[in-house]
Amino acid sequence: MTESPIRVLCIGGSTRPNSSSEKAVRVSAAAAEAEGAVVDLIVSRDLMLPIYDTETSERTPEAERFVAAARAADALIVASPGYHGSMSGMIKNVLDYLEDTNKDERVYLDGVPVGCIAVSYGWQATVSTLQSLRTTVHALRGWPSPFGATINATEKIFDGDGACIDERAKFGLETVAKQVVEFAKLRKAGLVTDLAVAGTV
Repeated sequence: MTESPIRVLCIGGSTRPNSSSEKAVRVSAAAAEAEGAVVDLIVSRDLMLPIYDTETSERTPEAERFVAAARAADALIVASPGYHGSMSGMIKNVLDYLEDTNKDERVYLDGVPVGCIAVSYGWQATVSTLQSLRTTVHALRGWPSPFGATINATEKIFDGDGACIDERAKFGLETVAKQVVEFAKLRKAGLVTDLAVAGTV
């Protein structure tokens, strides 16, 4: 029996279509596909969900799509622009919708590898944004990728078609994808089963 492929949910971008953070997550998504993963890509304005509301179970079709994709995913890749030293409100709000999985067999992102990508104008904000992504992933019980990609948008990183033309940035985006796919394969094969096995608790 053929083993089902790894499913990777890739989210990122800003309210501006074709932003640098959207281009970044697309490069990483393509690298995940090259590793044999099936990719579900949700970017830019498709991530503009209503503020997460704990007082109602009503959800927009876009919110339902995101939660369903997260439930089906073996791994995630998240790319956020840096807004005032942290991840954007849009990306944080999307991740807040994972609260809808709090009664699932797999709560939140429990044991799920998550690739973290931070894009900002300047190196200082990329570092703090990456840290905020890692902190939120930890809170959701996910495993941030050992390598976190940081993209300084003041430099020439992408061409007009969205291809990454900076070798350092390309290496980072592709490494994030390779790491989450590799770890998801180990999890799916039962070679890593919980945090205790990995010696992290």
